[in-house]
Amino acid sequence: MLAQAIFTDAPGPLVADERRHALAWAEARQLAYDWAGPLPSSNVALGEAIGRTLTSPVTAHQDLPHYASSAMDGWAVNGSGPWIVTESGRTLAVGEASVIATGGLIPSGATAVLRKESGEACGDAHLSVRHDTKPGEAAPGRHIRPAGEEASAGEVLIPAGTVLNPAHIALAAVAGHDHLPVQRKPRVAVVLTGSEVVTSGEPAPGRVRDAFGPQLDAVISQLGGAPEGQLRIGDSYEEWLSALGCAPDGPRPDVTITTGGTGKSGTDHFRDAVAALGGRLLLDGIAMRPGHPAVLAELPDGRFVIGLPGNPLAAMMALMTLGEPLFAALGSRSFQPAVQMVSGADLDPAPGSTRLIPCTLIHGLVFPASHTGPGMMRGLSWADAYMAVPPEGVAAGSPVPVLPLPWTDLQQPR
Repeated sequence: MLAQAIFTDAPGPLVADERRHALAWAEARQLAYDWAGPLPSSNVALGEAIGRTLTSPVTAHQDLPHYASSAMDGWAVNGSGPWIVTESGRTLAVGEASVIATGGLIPSGATAVLRKESGEACGDAHLSVRHDTKPGEAAPGRHIRPAGEEASAGEVLIPAGTVLNPAHIALAAVAGHDHLPVQRKPRVAVVLTGSEVVTSGEPAPGRVRDAFGPQLDAVISQLGGAPEGQLRIGDSYEEWLSALGCAPDGPRPDVTITTGGTGKSGTDHFRDAVAALGGRLLLDGIAMRPGHPAVLAELPDGRFVIGLPGNPLAAMMALMTLGEPLFAALGSRSFQPAVQMVSGADLDPAPGSTRLIPCTLIHGLVFPASHTGPGMMRGLSWADAYMAVPPEGVAAGSPVPVLPLPWTDLQQPR
């Protein structure tokens, strides 16, 4: 495992050695994916399974349909006619018929169904084929849907690994299922930090407006996680320790995301809180700009903690780098590689760091967006994707790795 090659797996609290170099961006993404394994599946009601990944095949409990039925409104008949019409629900002898509706159970003894348009009733008790009807309307098996026509009992209807759509759900219901086993999404809690943060109105000098609270739950969902609520705290060590260590009211989250506090000043408490709780740092810093102070940790209860930097764009790039592959691994989804696209501009080198730049797609070329400083959100809000510019830079006309944003599609740029 990649993580084991980078960090020691000694038991107990572990803080990354300060002498280690920050991990390369591509290696950080791979580590976040490799460290986690799929969460166990859960049985959910049919309506809750749409869009989820099936973990066990759906089979037919019985033949589909499970009885022979009429494909038409008309009469169930025995023989070639004419017939005597009898009451419905009884066994038909040769020369007898009974009224039947579409989907109705074929009575014992019936050999065919005569369509209403093809029959001619004489009074209430006599039935014959209309003289202008095409030959074969009462031939054996005509207009009868046999049992097992769609599937036999035990046949696989939906294989494991299928992302379920509404039609799959309808098929499962027809097959007699009330619940389906699906891959559980990782439960994700958010801890928002910063005594200077305000949540409404225009901030005064020295204060900043919250850029994370309104967006993170939506981004978590788009990345394949299940948001489990947000907790807002200040900047003290005690608040950090309480926020990371407290037992939630509901199910334990699989991942906790924190904002800010990942620097190495005396007011940054992410690492100290993790160590005090007996956790370990799996990744401490990434050789990327913006977002290099990002941290990935694991607590003794098995919960992962993603520490995002405090600047909004830096935090979002860190979440794409660590959160996207981690959620994919926990949700039993494949690792998403970057797509090589042609750069429409010269991109300067940044020795030692991968630069993550929101970008737009124009006629098959990718161009860096403007307003992409670590604390800016304007460029990201209009971007189609983000590019990972290698430390040596990229010349116009050369390929550059590109990844979609959770809310965009690389195949359908604006």
